[in-house]
Amino acid sequence: MQKSFVARLSRRRTLGFLAGLPLLMTVDRAEASDDLTFDELYGKISVLGLEFSEKVKELAGKPVAMRGFMAPPLKAEAQFFVLTEVPMSICPFCSSDSDWPDNIVVVYLNRKQTFTQPNETIEVRGTLEVGSWTDPDTGFVSRLRIRDAAYQAV
Repeated sequence: MQKSFVARLSRRRTLGFLAGLPLLMTVDRAEASDDLTFDELYGKISVLGLEFSEKVKELAGKPVAMRGFMAPPLKAEAQFFVLTEVPMSICPFCSSDSDWPDNIVVVYLNRKQTFTQPNETIEVRGTLEVGSWTDPDTGFVSRLRIRDAAYQAV
């Protein structure tokens, strides 16, 4: 399992570098206290699984900005989506668990927005929430969320 994670991590870093896309951009500091990249989400891998990085723990409950791609949403009128490190052409919820991305962040919007194409880079701003949580409406389980969020194409 650990070797598989390391191989996927290496592949993602290569894809991000080859695409020439920074995974994060600097934002107005009045709106976000800190920027967060996908590479900064986890600090180590142990027999118990992935452990959140110190940066993620410090940013819990604070405004953050992240850059990534919108996975195709479950339904058009949803007020949440999954932010991924690389573009996905299919809904990650419809994939097998072997295709499931290991670095994702669920984004709960502060208002409905028109969803974007899965290959368009977006920047999300909102409050970072850390820890396992089950959405009572969908049953979706997440470990990281950005709440009260808004996004824009960059």
